[in-house]
Amino acid sequence: MEKKVRVRFAPSPTGGLHIGGVRTVLYNYLFAKHHGGDFILRIEDTDQTRYVPGAEEYIYQTLEWCGLHPDESPKHGGNFAPYRQSERKEMYRKYAEELVQKGYAYYAFDTAEELDAMRARLRTNENPSPQYDRTVRMQMRNSLVLSEQETADLLAAGTRHVIRIKMPENETLSFTDLIRGEVTFDTSVVDDKVLLKADGMPTYHLAVVVDDYLMQISHAFRGEEWLPSAPVHVLLWRYLFGEDAMPQWAHLPLILGPNGKLSKRDGAKYGFPVFAANWTDAKTGELTEGFRERGFLPEAFINMLAMLGWNDGTDQEVFSLEELVQKFAIEKVHKGGAKFDYEKAKWFNHEWIKKLDVKHYEGEVKKIFVEKGWHPGVESYLEKVLNLVKDRCTLLSDFWEHSYFFFKAPAELDTTPIKSKWNDTKEGFFFSFAKALSSLSDWSAASIEALFKQLAEQASIKPGELQLPLRIMLVGGKFGPPVFDIVQVLGKEEAIGRIHSGLNMIREAV
Repeated sequence: MEKKVRVRFAPSPTGGLHIGGVRTVLYNYLFAKHHGGDFILRIEDTDQTRYVPGAEEYIYQTLEWCGLHPDESPKHGGNFAPYRQSERKEMYRKYAEELVQKGYAYYAFDTAEELDAMRARLRTNENPSPQYDRTVRMQMRNSLVLSEQETADLLAAGTRHVIRIKMPENETLSFTDLIRGEVTFDTSVVDDKVLLKADGMPTYHLAVVVDDYLMQISHAFRGEEWLPSAPVHVLLWRYLFGEDAMPQWAHLPLILGPNGKLSKRDGAKYGFPVFAANWTDAKTGELTEGFRERGFLPEAFINMLAMLGWNDGTDQEVFSLEELVQKFAIEKVHKGGAKFDYEKAKWFNHEWIKKLDVKHYEGEVKKIFVEKGWHPGVESYLEKVLNLVKDRCTLLSDFWEHSYFFFKAPAELDTTPIKSKWNDTKEGFFFSFAKALSSLSDWSAASIEALFKQLAEQASIKPGELQLPLRIMLVGGKFGPPVFDIVQVLGKEEAIGRIHSGLNMIREAV
């Protein structure tokens, strides 16, 4: 019987969620749903010194916005609870002690001062950061050097210690990565990683293996920065549960910025977000802007992330989440890093703004309008306005720039483009046009345009000479969507009022 697909995203609650982290969530989610499996959110908070209040809730809110809903999590529960590692603390020591008993790990009683002294003693230009490894372990204060009695006495006295893995010498380890194929390591170049810290908390290395086993994780997708740790994890699987129980791994390529791995620094320097949503550092108060607050739709954000390192082999670029679930294959993720292109990200957003019904994002746009000090009022009117300008908007914040004039008549007009050609004949035309509009029964852009051209012909004026003055009267300048669409959306009373007001302002200006 084939093992059920169960994948997990296991972030540390230490800050905002970088888009690389969200892409890892996305690929996990797509793979699970494509195979009818489960997506688990597990909070890896074993390093309490780096824990940031509010960071866990931020993760939930971000995934909610993205539409990537976990099947199991600390918040949602599940059959493999608890899903917060700090609440699983007691179970890890048992496995660490088992490794010691089997001779695969050892107690290390070295103090911080002794570790510093070792590093200072061994530091050279060729080896600027000496590690606690096979060449050093027998010179330190650990259970490999001490007698059994000395070790037992230290443990009985409650002496602070850690448990380290004993990396074997000159052994070649390999596993098959779903993206990279066969990956091979030499154990001699890997240090003796700490598995259990002095406070009883596991490190990532021990916790990830134990939790993946106990939660029956079938596939583990993580960033390629974890590749150097893979030999430690392979050994832990071998020593504790057998390599056959190990999940299938895929190490995802980096998302690249202008100068290597995409970083928060890149965002600050080049003016684009690198976090999914706004994050405020609890210690410094520093705000890092997110894609959500910049005006991105979650559909566009997810679509953009999916294409950063994957495609389905066709020229299609715009995918819904449902389409991505249907077509996603981990084997089609590229091995090389994908370069982030903010202009391309905006292109995706523009496509989704055009594609979706305005009701889908009307609430978010309305919030922006309210922040600007204007209250759109009647919902049906707002929908008409948004539908008229949506094709011009790249970000949700663009809706204000492209439509504010629908909610407030211009207080002044830019008459410079029409001053030199303004005359009494044109003024008379607009009085006639306003009067004719008041009795027009079919209030559609096409009907308004037909009336406009008919009156222009009667006045012996080219319609093209009259459209710009009309636009300026309605919105205040040379901008906005098609002018007769503006008249239609404004409505009869408002449009006529703006024409009369505009005529007065033009008269004063010329």
